[in-house]
Amino acid sequence: MRLNAQGAVTAPALLTDLLDAVGPSGREELPARVWRDAASAFATVTSDTLGTSFARVAARDGAGAPTLAFVGHIDEIGLAITHVDDNGYLAVTTVGGIPPETLVGQRVTFLTRNGDVTGTVGRQRVAAARMQDRPRVEHADLHVDIGARDRAEAEQLVQVGDSGVWTGPPVELSGGRLLSRALDNRLGSYIALEAARRVAERGGAAVDVVAVAAVQEEVGLYGARAAAFELDPLAAIVVDVTPATDSPGGDPRQQGRIELGRGTMIARGPTLNAPLSDLIARAAEEDGIPHALEVYSRTTRTDADEFHRARAGVPTGLLSIPTRYVHTPNELCDLEDVESAVRVLVAVAARVDRGTSFVR
Repeated sequence: MRLNAQGAVTAPALLTDLLDAVGPSGREELPARVWRDAASAFATVTSDTLGTSFARVAARDGAGAPTLAFVGHIDEIGLAITHVDDNGYLAVTTVGGIPPETLVGQRVTFLTRNGDVTGTVGRQRVAAARMQDRPRVEHADLHVDIGARDRAEAEQLVQVGDSGVWTGPPVELSGGRLLSRALDNRLGSYIALEAARRVAERGGAAVDVVAVAAVQEEVGLYGARAAAFELDPLAAIVVDVTPATDSPGGDPRQQGRIELGRGTMIARGPTLNAPLSDLIARAAEEDGIPHALEVYSRTTRTDADEFHRARAGVPTGLLSIPTRYVHTPNELCDLEDVESAVRVLVAVAARVDRGTSFVR
């Protein structure tokens, strides 16, 4: 991480490049290209038919070592075109979970055969006298206006099935905080790769370390499912965002104090391997890395759920970055928490060897 003139952490160029790239679930090619290009400088890079990317740092002691996987998904929520009407307006559906009220007035960019096409999300006009009967925004009220005069002009630009995302560049705020779309979960894919890079910089680990940029998490955890089967790792640590409880309306009684600036959250829960979770916490404590604990009582709704139950069961841990306003165009995180997560992964890699077992 870099520091600015005031001594605050600033966003690494790779993270900014990942956030700038448009990559809704199922169309992750652009951020995947950024990720793979960066990974090729220090790792063996491969991919699968779903589009998930892998960056392998070989064990320093030679072939045959087990694999420790660091996993972050690289897709983001978005929109897909379902219909073009006679006036050139686009009907859309959501790709992943997007509350309809967050879409109104947003600019969106679609990936099309003709390149990027930009428009704005509009809401169907409702007479003032009827507003009291329809106070809530619904997805059916929305359309996208790309400036086309009619259906024919619109269909020269886009076609049904084209997908895209809301647009806006990442912005660094005061105190080392970052505002951007797609923090969920370009943060995780960046952290997994940066941790693998630092392991390589140290000469490798006693095991193979594989960073994974999984696809299609937002629509069903599908990339992780295939990746877990392919890798069959000794253990996997998934990195994702988690809703912060330090903004108005947050309730720390549900999952704990999830606050920006305390460090990465180390998750505990029934679907997370207890010996691995304990190792993660011990590594953070022994290396003096800021961290806090997060609690899940059932599944995590992250890629950790798929690794946990893959094959005969993969010992799985979960790190999370506290994030405000998740699944909106302006998610907010603290870059110190990002750095904390990278350091924790590197610390864990230093403590895992060929003889490590997470059998319970």
